[in-house]
Amino acid sequence: MIGQLVGHYRVLEKIGAGGMGEVFRARDERLGRDVALKLIRPASSDNPDHLRRFEQEARAAAALNHPNILAIYDVGFEGTTPYIVSELLEGKTVRQRLVDGPKIEVRAASEYALQITHGLIAAHERHIVHRDLKPENLFITNDDRVKILDFGVAKLQPTPDENRSIESLTTVTKHGAVIGTVAYMSPEQLRGKPVDHRSDIFSFGAILYEMMAGCRAFRGETEVDTMTAVLREEPASANLEQAAIPVAYQDIVRHCLEKEPENRFQSAKDLAFALQTVSGSSQLRIATPPGPRRTRNALLPWAIAAMLALATVLLAVTRWFHPPASPPTYRRLTFEAGTVYAARFAPDGQSIVYSAAWNDKPVQLFSTVGNSLLSQPLEFTDANLLGVSRTHELAAFRCPLGRLG
Repeated sequence: MIGQLVGHYRVLEKIGAGGMGEVFRARDERLGRDVALKLIRPASSDNPDHLRRFEQEARAAAALNHPNILAIYDVGFEGTTPYIVSELLEGKTVRQRLVDGPKIEVRAASEYALQITHGLIAAHERHIVHRDLKPENLFITNDDRVKILDFGVAKLQPTPDENRSIESLTTVTKHGAVIGTVAYMSPEQLRGKPVDHRSDIFSFGAILYEMMAGCRAFRGETEVDTMTAVLREEPASANLEQAAIPVAYQDIVRHCLEKEPENRFQSAKDLAFALQTVSGSSQLRIATPPGPRRTRNALLPWAIAAMLALATVLLAVTRWFHPPASPPTYRRLTFEAGTVYAARFAPDGQSIVYSAAWNDKPVQLFSTVGNSLLSQPLEFTDANLLGVSRTHELAAFRCPLGRLG
């Protein structure tokens, strides 16, 4: 392919290969810029699933315009061979970064994770689920920007006004093969069940675990063993503890890796908010009061010195009996659409228990996890919170949603 012309793109060198395509550095002879040119392999050209997925990658990614998602410039066919033209990236994948690692420092991993969630927010808002998030499909540029690659197995979710059967949303191809990478697939994806954006959140959790711990969250001697681990086992907490990962990040990872989608973060926005809260990027900055001015003349009159001393004493006494009130700070608990009916602080002063109704569902009790503000549903429905005692006992009354005032 070197030196050949594909459309108006001159192939310069091969820079990578995927499951069904090869990637080349090419020169756009019309605009005079280097681009990435992805061609489908000839061996896959007769496979309807591969052709459909290849075209879907272009359509899905081209519908997105976000700094954390690979930009698609052009699509076309060279004879019977389809191709996709995208921006050319300089850097390395997260997988290559982990090979150099073996783990990524907490602050950097947190920043990468936040960028990934921002890309997922953009995709999910367009009803696009990636379905194959893994370190190989995440690229870190030389200026530390993360790009999500390869929407070849992405799934376009139906919008509310569409009438599509739930069977059309599974991860099984027309030939019966399950798509994705086993170690990073959600349990529902492995079972061939319908998936939604929460499947990407599970995959993200496995990636965040690996970036921070330096080893995979789920791993077996065989692919079947790995699938069993994803379906039935919990990732080892000892790996995160040995890596000195803060407990708040461990809580986020566990919340992402819940086996049931209903128990995970319910949106990438909630996940991004939790990461921002833990990383401290949403904390208020406290200004440091300026120091006292130095006088040019060190020989001040004794009278002025006495007056200053007296003023200082009076100010100290005033502050002692009338301390200034600190302004309150606020943090958002969730991005879910609905109503919060009651909320109380737990005795530890950190956790919050509240009753709320989301998405036309019955009223339910929720509790945040420690000071990380991760909401976890409690096993009470049609319940409205009254209070929390010093011994962590809850007072609530059961009442249908429609009867609450």
